Amino acid sequence: LILVPAAQAGVEDQRGRFREIFCAVLEERGPALPDYRPCDEALARIGVEPEGTGRNVELGQSKRNLVAVLVPGVGWDCFANWLDIKNTAKTHIQQFGFDAVMLNVDGLSSTSNNARQIRDSIMAMEVTSVEPNLVLIGYSKGAPDILEAIVSYPEIRVRIAAVVSAAGSIGGSPLANAATQSLLGMLRNWPGAECTEGDGGAIESLRPATRKAWLAENPLPRDFAYYSLVTYPQPDRISSVLRSSYNMLSKVDARNDSQMLFYDQIIPASTLIGFVNADHWALAVPIARTHSTLGSIFVDQNSFPREALLEAVMRFVEEELPKQQNE
Repeated sequence: LILVPAAQAGVEDQRGRFREIFCAVLEERGPALPDYRPCDEALARIGVEPEGTGRNVELGQSKRNLVAVLVPGVGWDCFANWLDIKNTAKTHIQQFGFDAVMLNVDGLSSTSNNARQIRDSIMAMEVTSVEPNLVLIGYSKGAPDILEAIVSYPEIRVRIAAVVSAAGSIGGSPLANAATQSLLGMLRNWPGAECTEGDGGAIESLRPATRKAWLAENPLPRDFAYYSLVTYPQPDRISSVLRSSYNMLSKVDARNDSQMLFYDQIIPASTLIGFVNADHWALAVPIARTHSTLGSIFVDQNSFPREALLEAVMRFVEEELPKQQNE
């Protein structure tokens, strides 16, 4: 592993434009959305952030009818019933001509296993556009699951408009080095859990040596653009239940979200769109919304305007598509 400046790693910095879009969405939708937070509190300014473009932000109907294909992280099918997700993000973006679908992958299985499941799900989807309109968004381990799918199964690429890593475990996590699959398997005892043992490869897939070796051996196809949304919280935005893992990771690098180092969330040669001031769970696991007691005691920093964030990501990608197609 050699760390270099983002530009030398082929990473394009578009944080300024994404901030314009996200702020415009938050200002327009305002406190009517759950977990509202002012834009400057929702996005962190790290280092020298590029200035915005000053261009108008389109907040009307989608012209491409893009579909957000969401791939969740480790153990999702173990606790999804307990979370009691209300699909508010999907309902929100549907108002503007977008759509969203959550893919079912094995929460305790390897990236190779889940890549096949992603392939099968995409191939089974109804074709709703003559142009590629699927925006694959991988949260945590869902991101490397997606990358392995697009490398291993080229037949799905013609349907993909873009790939987004959302706090993705692109380079793995040092926490996985000390973790065991048997410990992770205890999630099968979670209330309402429907997960199976799968192939038992989730933890091995998240180890830094595994992920970095895979990246070195598997160049990503350039059929579409890649975007990276990174969780980079201020220390006071770490929920109390995640404080111990945050401190453990801080022995490697304090710039972490309690589960991932910030630079391990970035897809090589992708476009960096933002540093989110939220811990790893707050980005995509809305525990506090349906479990208020836990939210007040253990996941006390779990609130985040996820609906507005998803809309902003989809609008940013849609705006970028003509530029990508011309390259």
